[in-house]
Amino acid sequence: MAIDELLFSISEALLWPVLVAAVFGLAWAIVETGILLAEIWRRRWRSISALEGAVERAGAGLARGDAFGAISELSLVSWNRPMQETMEAIVTQRPLPDAETRIAKRMADYDYRSLRRLERTRILVRFGPALGLMGTLIPLSPALAGLADGNVTELTDNLRIAFGVTVVGLLTGAIAFSVSLVRDRIYAQDFSDVEFAAASLAPDRSLPGIVPSSTEHGGSTVVAMGNP
Repeated sequence: MAIDELLFSISEALLWPVLVAAVFGLAWAIVETGILLAEIWRRRWRSISALEGAVERAGAGLARGDAFGAISELSLVSWNRPMQETMEAIVTQRPLPDAETRIAKRMADYDYRSLRRLERTRILVRFGPALGLMGTLIPLSPALAGLADGNVTELTDNLRIAFGVTVVGLLTGAIAFSVSLVRDRIYAQDFSDVEFAAASLAPDRSLPGIVPSSTEHGGSTVVAMGNP
């Protein structure tokens, strides 16, 4: 078998898998659009004042030794499960040795999880047009063969397949690009909220409700922690 015949056989064998993958890619992009709309809806009450209030109340709860209450307050400004788990880690890891390193690691893992979530649509940005191009080129060979034989029906059918797959592939890429763009902004803002909470509740910061006071005793300074 000549190499050109082998390549032609491979391309013909790929026609139906490409068509199925193109339809699956479009369905996947539509599902991701629905998920994005749900994510936007969950964040409709997001505001900087709500975040600052929740972090302040969480700090007050930690000052009273109420870690559960602090986690509950932070959960009010956590918009998905990974974000909630990271907010919880900021509270639970705070009393432990090397707390800053532990918290930083969990924040990095949260960032990686967000990137992995973004990859689902970023793949479609390239995947859709690539399938569209393949679905365009594969039917052209039998279409040209039909043209050479004077078979107008075969020519028309293959050109319809080629143009249809092209449109579906480009549509998939456009939807996936839009979803990725909006989701990238949303997740960046989520990470900024987590960074704010981590900085405000850092182990080396004084919490609300704990005021350091110093008194002179025997020529030395004694630092006492008291609630105002």
